[in-house]
Amino acid sequence: MEWILVSLASLFAGFVDAIVGGGGLILLPALFATFPGAPPATLLGTNKSASVWGTSMATWQYSRRVQIRWQSMLPASLAGFAGAFAGAWAVTILSPDFLRRLLPLVLLVVLVYTLAKKDLGRHHVPRLAARAEGLVASLIGLTVGFYDGFFGPGTGSFFVFLFVRLLGYDFLNASASAKLLNVSTNIAAIILFTAKGHVWWHLTIPLAVANVVGSLLGTHMALKHGAHFVRWIFIFVVSALILKTGYDAFLR
Repeated sequence: MEWILVSLASLFAGFVDAIVGGGGLILLPALFATFPGAPPATLLGTNKSASVWGTSMATWQYSRRVQIRWQSMLPASLAGFAGAFAGAWAVTILSPDFLRRLLPLVLLVVLVYTLAKKDLGRHHVPRLAARAEGLVASLIGLTVGFYDGFFGPGTGSFFVFLFVRLLGYDFLNASASAKLLNVSTNIAAIILFTAKGHVWWHLTIPLAVANVVGSLLGTHMALKHGAHFVRWIFIFVVSALILKTGYDAFLR
């Protein structure tokens, strides 16, 4: 029965994650609630090992319909991989507690800015030349990748927001590019979790299948309804992240 419940959560997580990120907001709490006695690292590793398949499928689906700027995003993905590895190493020697309290405040700034700028992310007008875009995208990949390895919640949303704000992407193109970087940061985390034996592979398989199905549905919805739809899902996910991370930081 447990695997059925978490597989349903994985399906919904794949759906949301494919549109704008934030799938961990759904699947991780479901895993912790279903397996309260399991080591947290094992549940984190299992979550990453399942969700990477949905994220990979979303990347492939987007690449068929959205013109991903590969010359910028491939080096950014490599930077994200390196950043995630460094972040995962840093968390072994530093406490992420300061980020736990800072995160809801940062997300609140992102939400207020997005709501205030009504035209933000509505039009896809990349504003940087190829070399400059590649450099900025790589810095985004390295920074957010480090955050993903060190702490994690809201990684996809940060990628989307920064691509919109700094590169001039619309929300649909930003989400497509964010998926590629998310795959890279997830693989870095999976390598580390696997090396330390923190993945339940028997549970990963049904979770991955469900996540891919949800990802296909979410990608279809995003491509069908466009940047305006993705913008409002982004606002919803960031609002949910503020509530969840705020509760974890100040009330739990």
